[in-house]
Amino acid sequence: MNKSSTAGAPPRRTIEIVNASLKRRYARERRFRALGLTAVVLGVFFVVLLFADIIGKGHTAFQQTYVRLPVTFDAAVIDPSGTGDPEVLRQANYGALIRAALREAFPEVTERREIRALGAMISVGAPSHLRDQVLADRGLIGTTQEVWLLADDDIDMLVKGHIDRKLPESERRVNDQTLGWVERLESEGRVAKRFNTIFFTHGTSREPELAGIAGALAGSFYTLLLTLLFSFPIGVGAALYLEEFAPKNRWTDLIEVNINNLAAVPSIVFGLLGLAVFIGIFGVPRSTPLVAALVLTLMTLPTIIIASRAALKSVPPSIREAALGVGASPLQTQLHHVLPLAMPGMLTGSIIGMAQALGETAPLLMIGMIAFIVDIPSGFTSPSTVLPVQIFLWADSPERAFVERTSAAIMVLLAFLILMNLSAVLLRRRFERRW
Repeated sequence: MNKSSTAGAPPRRTIEIVNASLKRRYARERRFRALGLTAVVLGVFFVVLLFADIIGKGHTAFQQTYVRLPVTFDAAVIDPSGTGDPEVLRQANYGALIRAALREAFPEVTERREIRALGAMISVGAPSHLRDQVLADRGLIGTTQEVWLLADDDIDMLVKGHIDRKLPESERRVNDQTLGWVERLESEGRVAKRFNTIFFTHGTSREPELAGIAGALAGSFYTLLLTLLFSFPIGVGAALYLEEFAPKNRWTDLIEVNINNLAAVPSIVFGLLGLAVFIGIFGVPRSTPLVAALVLTLMTLPTIIIASRAALKSVPPSIREAALGVGASPLQTQLHHVLPLAMPGMLTGSIIGMAQALGETAPLLMIGMIAFIVDIPSGFTSPSTVLPVQIFLWADSPERAFVERTSAAIMVLLAFLILMNLSAVLLRRRFERRW
């Protein structure tokens, strides 16, 4: 009895081998999990580091430094004839009013070089601000008003702490004399930081304190609107035909392979295609939202088609069979039953494609969107730029104030990208049906 039971049991060595194998397997599994967790932690760390660096450099751009001065709106300078002609008021020398206010605030400054340095503390855009005030209210003429004037970018950087006041004069962009003037104005309560509305209401400028993203935002809006109008109907129609109506042969297989390959083509290739075809052959105006939308449509179509086909495949065949069984035609089945159920997935793919188009720079550089355009575009054929290209242009500037604005523009762009991707996720969760 004992011999038979002993003979039927597995050898002790076999059990030890199995246990050792299990230990090695579990150890490998723990190492794999640890590596995966480490990769996730490192990824999150670098993303947080990137965001912290961008926010740390760019958050101060949402404030701008202003200097309060008693400005005398001298009628002899603004309207010498007393007619109140808007054209005369528009062409008046408002810079002289600012210089007079500075000399009144610093009467000890008498040398011409020092007077020029004193005037350089105020932005070159401040006279335009005074002009707009006079044109809006002519009752200011002949009065003295406390006016907040936009400071120069060097003064702005000094007040925000980006220029270290403790450094030697030779290592600062602001000399000791100007530093003394600024500290005197600060002690009198004449220097303050306000919300930088210029950043959101003005176009680009060579002066950092006057530079804004309004032109780039308008250009991005027009470009994305046209891209959506072009790409969504074409992408959905192509997906519907390929998935539901096209015969399965070598031609459709070739088209499907090419669509998948186009999704991996570098974006600059689409820019070269747009430059050669849309601008070179069809004569579409360069540096406009129209030609940018045509190029981005070609780039986003593969993404929309692939996502739309996946959404159509997710609709159960029973939906099609039930519609056909009650007498609906194949076209009615697709338009009235299948397409509405697949639309959430299609919209999600389209939003992701639009987010991809919003962040593109390389193809737009090829079609001239890199041009320096100050005016805010008013339509689809107006010269314009887009937000990623504006960031590229500002990043090439060596001035510290443009570094600040570059980071702030990146923050705005990332906010739009996060919003678009979040809307895609919420849209899918809200309308997606699980079968």
